[in-house]
Amino acid sequence: MPLFRTAALTCLAIAAFAANSLLCRLALQSHSIDAASFTAVRLASGAAILALVVGLRRASCVGVGNWWSAGFLFAYAAAFSFAYGSLSAAAGALLLFGAVQATMVGVGLCRGEKLAPRQWGGLMAAFGGLVVLLRPGLSAPPLSAALLMIFAGVSWGLYSLRGKGATDPIGVTAGNFLRTVPLALLMPDRASLSYAGLAYALCSGMLTSGLVYVAWYAALPHLKAGAAASVQLSVPLLAAIGAVSLLGEPWTMRLTLAGAAILGGIALVMVSSPIGGPASSAK
Repeated sequence: MPLFRTAALTCLAIAAFAANSLLCRLALQSHSIDAASFTAVRLASGAAILALVVGLRRASCVGVGNWWSAGFLFAYAAAFSFAYGSLSAAAGALLLFGAVQATMVGVGLCRGEKLAPRQWGGLMAAFGGLVVLLRPGLSAPPLSAALLMIFAGVSWGLYSLRGKGATDPIGVTAGNFLRTVPLALLMPDRASLSYAGLAYALCSGMLTSGLVYVAWYAALPHLKAGAAASVQLSVPLLAAIGAVSLLGEPWTMRLTLAGAAILGGIALVMVSSPIGGPASSAK
């Protein structure tokens, strides 16, 4: 693949990952849709567009994937939506990204992979940043919502690790999305749904989730593991810039300090570390 095309697809995917946080926060902030409905529409529309892509390749996603992966995918999507009912887009993206990467690093350590002293220092810095972000105070995010977003990140990290090395990641992702639909439709408390909210959820499911995964998987084989992991560091920053400029959210000193510690610490861990590399799925 030409370098320009790889770079364009990568930039598109990273921007879309950040846009997912903005779309969900905008939808819930405006009360145009409830979290359960947003999750159901996002997963169902994502499954539909991915099934269409797989069908255009004269393949089928029926029977592909598995229920364990689908369960982690559903847990991520549901916790993500409910957390954004109270979290700012910037804080949510930072917590999500940090939890995803921490999960992947933690699993690597449990599997016997080693970290250099510099990388242990990065882990401590990232943990310290999390403490700063969640420390009680006027600008602290609600603890229950923050823990829910961390759970979403852990779920997505486990889902991504399960998908590593898949020979047909698009087909597997489509199959997993299809399996989440009955789980999403069983969610209770779907009470609010407007045309605007439906549009936000459809955009999140079809564009910034479904179609963007196709772009990411097209670029991923042409990226080195370190490069693919490093570009994901920009997701929380892009989400924060979008939240300030588009949603009118404040940029606090707490968020600045915590973000620098968390992202800087994760960057130290990922440098020359195979366990910091990307999974076959992205946020």
